[in-house]
Amino acid sequence: MITFIVAMILLLLGYLTYGKFVDKTFKSDPNKPTPANTLTDGVDFVPMNSNKNAFIQILNIAGVGPIFGPILGALYGPSAFLWIVFGSIFAGGVHDYLTGMISLRYGGAHLPALASRFLGKSFSHVVNFFTLLLLLLVGTVFVSAPAKMINELIGNDTSVLTIIVFCIFLYYIIATVLPIDKVIGKIYPVLGFLLLVSAVGICIGMFMYGNPIPELTLENLHPKGIPYYPVIFLTISCGALSGFHATQSPIISRTINNEKDGRKIFYGMMILEAVIAMIWAAAAMSLMNGDDLSVLLENGGPAAVVNKIAIVFLGTVGGTIAVLGVIVLPITSGDTSFRAARMIIADYLNIDQKALKNRFMVAIPLFVISYILTNMDFQLLWRYFSWANQITAAIALWIGAVYLFQKKTHYIIALAPAFFITSVVGSYLFYDPTIGFGLEVMTSNLIGIAISIALTILFFIVMKKRKEIIE
Repeated sequence: MITFIVAMILLLLGYLTYGKFVDKTFKSDPNKPTPANTLTDGVDFVPMNSNKNAFIQILNIAGVGPIFGPILGALYGPSAFLWIVFGSIFAGGVHDYLTGMISLRYGGAHLPALASRFLGKSFSHVVNFFTLLLLLLVGTVFVSAPAKMINELIGNDTSVLTIIVFCIFLYYIIATVLPIDKVIGKIYPVLGFLLLVSAVGICIGMFMYGNPIPELTLENLHPKGIPYYPVIFLTISCGALSGFHATQSPIISRTINNEKDGRKIFYGMMILEAVIAMIWAAAAMSLMNGDDLSVLLENGGPAAVVNKIAIVFLGTVGGTIAVLGVIVLPITSGDTSFRAARMIIADYLNIDQKALKNRFMVAIPLFVISYILTNMDFQLLWRYFSWANQITAAIALWIGAVYLFQKKTHYIIALAPAFFITSVVGSYLFYDPTIGFGLEVMTSNLIGIAISIALTILFFIVMKKRKEIIE
């Protein structure tokens, strides 16, 4: 229990201290006009207050990631807490803040446009591909996951599942093409409240249930002996560091009224997501040991663990409400996944989005592809999503490092996590036998670190040349 409480305190202190340092390093300016006011179009560029933006941001970035990921990460034991706490403070918070604020400084630009500006135009095509792939995978995962959870609540009927999938897609289409303040801006604050209530309920239930949360140990307790590095850093992404957030923050950068709101909206909501991740990871560890958790995951997946945790800690009624809060998460990230994909394609192809028919023209092909992807095996889909997700995070952090270097400020706050997560995705690619090469873990780790070192050397070479050109 002490480990859990200390972790929560560290997250709060991280926001109050390191979050403030990151904001000071970026030099947010309350007097600078924001895209929401200079580019207002009534569709995507719409000024909204900081509280509404914060609620939308937490729902945009959360999905099932800060619940499913930490539940899977709980197999490693309390060592999973370390990545959630330090990952969110020094990597995830920095990633989300810099992506959102750099986007805000450049007219609400999405990640591919930022990559073009800071990493080179030729590289932006690669980023476009990875970003759209990630958004499609996220959107598809966040159709399948909530549909299955809803179906389990009402009796597990295959024909009903098809109807649920159709209804979710229908909502996604509406939320993707309508102005952001008409659907998302109105219902997200309510849904955000439901999300927080469910997380707080589980937290209170843990303390009342009386089954202690295990204290910190550095021992890898995974029943199958799967290595901590690099796997846990892809298993727990949302809640620590997630490239998906880099696709969502630019949506909110187009609705922010004042740059000073950035720390609360971007860095702060990442820390709040880490709090949610801590609660669900702790709940899974508190309720069952690694072997029991592993068996339940194999038989019913993370959704089955969510149901068990909710019912045990909160009872039938309270548990059902908590599960509904969990269902809200993927749906509210799925809709903005498709919305972000629409905006990225429109920006890339210069398709004006004021006309409704143009929004439909871009959006409908995305939904057709996503529907086809729903027929893929969910576990395989999740693995591809996890890897693409952290590659996107690495790209976003390298962009942040370049930006801060050019501004002659503390670029190390982005360079250090960029180096780390690059080594992770490199190592995972060579280690994982399903989507990678299946090499021995030590060999894979050395290759991943070598890739990071090479990219860091390239970073300084390129920055030195740019500096010479500027001077």
